[in-house]
Amino acid sequence: MTVTPLVRVQTADFDAGAEAARLTAGRRDVGALVTFTGLCRDEAGTLAALELEHYPGMAEAELTRIASQAADRWPLTGLTVIHRHGRIEPGANIVLVIAASVHRRAAFEAADFLMDFLKTRAPFWKKEHLAEGDSGTWVEAKAGDDTDAARWT
Repeated sequence: MTVTPLVRVQTADFDAGAEAARLTAGRRDVGALVTFTGLCRDEAGTLAALELEHYPGMAEAELTRIASQAADRWPLTGLTVIHRHGRIEPGANIVLVIAASVHRRAAFEAADFLMDFLKTRAPFWKKEHLAEGDSGTWVEAKAGDDTDAARWT
């Protein structure tokens, strides 16, 4: 039985513990819960904030498509993907992926797969606002992200 992933794109912060508890509440079949939280780095003190823009509707649809692929590929008991947009300061949450399964391997692989494809296919654009007052520069995609995603095909 394939689970229906919970996918949210929001400006508000999220509570990883509360989201994990929601996936396991009343469940006795969950043997593994893998949680990944992506945080905004300060880039050695040079970054004041990261601004994430997205295409509303398209971002949610693409995240749902990627999450559904993971749910179809691995025997999961639950799956959550939350991605923030807007201005995010160093140390703050950006993305949350939680994969629940009866066994650890499926949960680990599903979470890893999701992050690789969120980095390469999710329609978000990042702009760095530097601590020295720079108005911001757009962040280019990294070739290594495509390499990571290619291992799943």
